[in-house]
Formats: sequence, C-alpha cells, structure tokens
Amino acid sequence: MPSPYSLPLHALRLAGKCALPLIFWFAAGELARYVLMYAATEVAYGDFRQVRLVLVMTLLTVIVLTAMTVTTGMLYTLRSSLWEIRAREGVADERFFRALDRVAPAFAVLYLAWGFQNQDARDTIQMDYFHNFQEGLNNSLFGEDNFVGRGLIDLDWRVSIGAMVVTFGLKMLFAKLVENGKGKFAGFGAAFSEFAFVFYGLNGTVAIADARSEWMEHRAVIADTKDVWEKAQESLPLWKDITGVFDDLWPVFLDSVAVPLAWLTVAMLVFGAYSDETRTLVKGTALERGVERLEGAHDLTQKSFDQVTGGFKDRWLPLANSLRMIYRAGLPLFGMMCLCYVALDVGGQYADRGLRTLIGSQSEWMWTVQGPPLAFVRDCVVTVLTMALLAATYDIAATRARLGGETLDDA
Repeated sequence: MPSPYSLPLHALRLAGKCALPLIFWFAAGELARYVLMYAATEVAYGDFRQVRLVLVMTLLTVIVLTAMTVTTGMLYTLRSSLWEIRAREGVADERFFRALDRVAPAFAVLYLAWGFQNQDARDTIQMDYFHNFQEGLNNSLFGEDNFVGRGLIDLDWRVSIGAMVVTFGLKMLFAKLVENGKGKFAGFGAAFSEFAFVFYGLNGTVAIADARSEWMEHRAVIADTKDVWEKAQESLPLWKDITGVFDDLWPVFLDSVAVPLAWLTVAMLVFGAYSDETRTLVKGTALERGVERLEGAHDLTQKSFDQVTGGFKDRWLPLANSLRMIYRAGLPLFGMMCLCYVALDVGGQYADRGLRTLIGSQSEWMWTVQGPPLAFVRDCVVTVLTMALLAATYDIAATRARLGGETLDDA
C-alpha cells in the first residue's frame, strides 16, 4: 500500500513520464490565451462601442474556457500513467472530449466560486494598457475621452441586463440537457453560459447594487445600526485583535487548503471519481436516515426541498464529497498535498526572484522584454508539477482505498 509521504516522489515520477505532452498543453494554452487577449484589446475600439464591448466579454469567456480545456487536457494526459487507471481492467478508456464535457459544468462553478476569473480579467486589462499605451497617453494629454483599460467595465447596464437574460436562458437550457444526458457538448455549453451569465451581467448587477446601496445608506434604521456596530467595535475588549488575527489567517487558509481542494475536485472529475449525490456524501452518518425520510416523503415536499437547496447542492456537494473521500484515504495524504501545493507556489516565486537577481540588467525597462520568457518558464514548471501533484494525490488515495477494500467514489 503506497504511503502518503511518498506523494512528492510519485508526483515527480508522473511529471517526468508525461513531461512533453504536459509542456505542449501548457504552451498551447498560453498561445491561445495571448491571441484571445490581444484580440480583446483590438476589438474594443471603434464604432458601435457597446457591440464591441459585448465581444470583449465574449472573448473573456473564451479565455476562461481555454483555461478549462488546458487544465482538463493536462490532467487527461496523466490518466494513463496512474496506478488506479491501470488497475481498472475491462473498463474502456474515456475519450478526451467526453471527459471535457463532463468536467465543464463543475469546473465553471468552482472557477467562479473561488474567483479564479479575476486574474484573467486583470491580465486582459493589463495587456490593453500596454498595447494601447500611446493612445491612452495622447487622450489624457489633449483632454479627450480615454477608453483604454475600460473594455470590461464600460458596458451599458441595460445591454448588460439584456445579455444576462439571454445567457440565463441558455444556462437553463444546457442545464436541462446535462440533467437528461442529452446533447453532445451540453456540458461545455453549460460552462460557457455559466461564465457568460456572470461576465455579461456584471455591469448591470453592480449598477443596481450601487443604487440600492446608496438608497439603503440613507435609511434611519441602517444608519443607526452602522453607528451601533462601529461603537461596539471600539468598546469591546480584544475585538479588533481577534478580528485582525482572523483577517490575517483566513486568506492563508483559503490559499493553502481550500484552493488545492477545489483543484483536486476537478482532477477527481477527470479521473472518474466523482459523485454529487446527497446520499453518497452522508453515507455512514446520522444524516443518512434524514435523506431516506426525504426520499420517501410526498413529491411536493421533495420538490420544495430541491428548489430551496438546489443551488447549494450543485455548488458545494462535489467539494464536500471530495474532502470526505480524501479523508477516508487518510488525513496525512491531504496534509502532504496542501504542503506540496504551497511549496510549489512559494518555491516558484523565490526561484523567479533568484533568477532575476542572477541575470540582472543595466536598466529597469529591459525586464519588459526579459520578464515574459522567464515568467513563462516559471509558470510552466509550477503548473506541470501542480497537475502531477493533483494526479498523484488522487492515485495514492484511490489505490489505498482499493487495497483497503473500499471504492473512492462509492460506486
């Protein structure tokens, strides 16, 4: 039975065995990402600006879908090298597009839930500033309207709401197709509509929220409540110290524990160990009897419960179920995965800093040219090792469960 402490070595073995296809996937993804971001900086300027801004949002959606495809492709590449996959005798290997279609809806939910799309938006805006720097400078000097860097925030709220309604309809349609198992690329379409619904509707929902917030701030009850809360923060002893410690530790917990678990959920989807059934999550606990009672209840009761809890179940059951399955394989394995995940991130940053110091330059602006190749190499190494780490974590967990007489997915 493989030891949880062999995780780093197993991850290195997988990375070395599949290095070339993993590097190819990463390089292809970075190329596609650059082309799409460059297109977004070009299409944003000209006549019919609102139409152009809709296209910019569409390109941002495609950028995120590219990240999904690359992540799935890298994990799919590692499948054939896993002990657990080789042990599945008589099971036909799943085709890549079938795996992508199955992973897409859950990937969209996790990607948005943890805010990974923020980095994509920042990179798009940064490229816009660099690519149209001279135009923005000239507009500022001569007092003209400056639209540089505003491609993601200038969409009119009425257009935003209209696009939101359309994408919501597509979202419901694809969700129904996925639920019924129909449509060749229904899962991919569901992911696209999920991302587009959020991106297109962002400006409209922010405008409405700002108006509502401004109205609420003038209500007497709200104003009095804010005053009471501020006075309580000033008068309660140790309140600021406690909340300050929490504010410092909570982001660290998210980056070192929650985010690796989210990516591990995606890996388990690709490798086939996945369940979003409530009964699977609570199996063997006191809550299982409650699920049995609900399933035996009146149809109206079941439908009412599904309406109230549907969003929560769709978003958080896969994540909680993955944590439960890893817990069954042993907490040391999950701890080792989190430790290695953080070590890769921190190690990549220190390696980048060390190489920049070693290379040096006579002028600061030279890093505008030297920086991107170095960043590409750093991101490639860290991403390849991270994907191998996720695959190795699943492989050891599944192998330990199988040798212990259990199945990792409760199938």
